[in-house]
Amino acid sequence: MAPLTRCRASEGHVPNPLMAEYYAQRASAGLIVAEATMIMEGNSAFYAEPGIYNEQQILGWRGVTDAVHATGGHIFLQLWHGGRACHPLFNGGAQPVAPSPIPITNDEVHTPEGKKPYATPRELRDDEIPGIVDGFLRAAENAKAAGFDGVEVHAANGYLIDSFLRDGSNRRTGRYGGSVENRSRLLFEVLEAITGVWGAERTAVRLSPLNSYNSMSDSDPVGLTAHLAKALSPLALAYLHVMRGDFLGEQSGDVLTPARAQFRGPLVANMGYTPAEAEAVIAGAGLDAVAFGTGFLANPDLPARIRSGAPLNAADPQTFYTPGAKGYTDYPTLA
Repeated sequence: MAPLTRCRASEGHVPNPLMAEYYAQRASAGLIVAEATMIMEGNSAFYAEPGIYNEQQILGWRGVTDAVHATGGHIFLQLWHGGRACHPLFNGGAQPVAPSPIPITNDEVHTPEGKKPYATPRELRDDEIPGIVDGFLRAAENAKAAGFDGVEVHAANGYLIDSFLRDGSNRRTGRYGGSVENRSRLLFEVLEAITGVWGAERTAVRLSPLNSYNSMSDSDPVGLTAHLAKALSPLALAYLHVMRGDFLGEQSGDVLTPARAQFRGPLVANMGYTPAEAEAVIAGAGLDAVAFGTGFLANPDLPARIRSGAPLNAADPQTFYTPGAKGYTDYPTLA
């Protein structure tokens, strides 16, 4: 099950029993990747997303992991810094941070005051970056205390790490800008810290080289993918998770072929796979697994439905990010 932001956390970004019910319903996925979760206070991009930076949040997540494990599932936590997608209205007026002072312009953010433009971020100083890495380290430690089975580093969809990786959003010079090696430096520093907590075999990474969501682009997404896959391969990670396309349909290309050619470990992909396509690509050794997103959102028993050829529930986009059980835990199972 791919990570799916649902904005159901309680005040203070605390996971709650409703979230535990939601994830437990979907434990037949085998491996769930929980939604993007704040590693540090003051970096909210969705207002009601969960965090993993204090004791109350750890206890809330423990209720989730216990519920998933009780029904035979496994669950990784996606560790996330929202970067320039964070909004001052969610964070006490604080200006968001990014590799370069370039705002998101292809969308607006939903706030308690209605839709608002994204703010122009300030450029992180090099001497601030160790604090970001330390935030990921502490979040990894907290995820272990909360009972997760591993962690996935969110390096996709235009959030902080991805905005360093791609040259459309990273225009800085110095150690963290310019060459692809420098733009990748933050990701590898984060991975070094996290694997010290979890071991590489319980640490994963998600990439989205083609996704233009959050005003993202890169001049050479295929080359970036090949470089990252080759550099990540010796780390012996749990898996590399690659989004194969673009939410908005603005950018196209084949990033899975270079990922498969360069990454000598489990390769997972998602975005728009049918069960038949997933089965075929795994049988052909193109991938080791396929992650389903929207299918699991509306079908808590998706594997059973696929096995039996049963029809799928249609997802209701109007309830993707709204509070409460409607469109969250009330989708019916076959039983």
